[in-house]
Amino acid sequence: MSNPSKYLDDLIREFSKLPGIGTKSASRLAFHILNMAVEDTERLIDSIVSLKKNIGTCIICGGISDEERCSICRNESRDSGLICIVENARDVLTIESTGKYSGLYHVLMGLISPLDGIGPEELNISSLIKRCGSNDVREVILALNSTVEGDATTLYLAKILSNLGIKVTRIARGLPVGADLEFADCATIIKSIEGRVEL
Repeated sequence: MSNPSKYLDDLIREFSKLPGIGTKSASRLAFHILNMAVEDTERLIDSIVSLKKNIGTCIICGGISDEERCSICRNESRDSGLICIVENARDVLTIESTGKYSGLYHVLMGLISPLDGIGPEELNISSLIKRCGSNDVREVILALNSTVEGDATTLYLAKILSNLGIKVTRIARGLPVGADLEFADCATIIKSIEGRVEL
């Protein structure tokens, strides 16, 4: 499909690279931006650039943060004896949206996947072990997706953490097998955390 403008074509092509955005959605977004006021467009651009320049990784949990430690790790009212392990930073936001979890997090930044050449060494696991060995951690909740990679990572972590004398639980299977945490509704996530089982 050819558009009357090279600039419009370029923007549609860039939007099409985003996850879940097809050509039609990309075209709608491009035309929406075309019709926006210049000031609104500049604010949007500034927000994207600021995000890329200022967001980093929390030195404690591995989640996203615009400071050395994220706001969750800095919050002294959180239960520091409870750590929820997730695959990525997006999962932190998903669980936080329920408003029912008051512990801390640890972001693995992936899952064990030998076929893709991803072993435990490529993940944020060594810092988790140090964290669990030096703090007052009493329980770790494994909140990983119910996939082959998620199950393999869960079993690996359960073995290591159990050897440290820490209670290891997994969120209940209220989440469908093969489903991603980010697409679950709040009620399902709450029930999964409340119904976690010890490993």
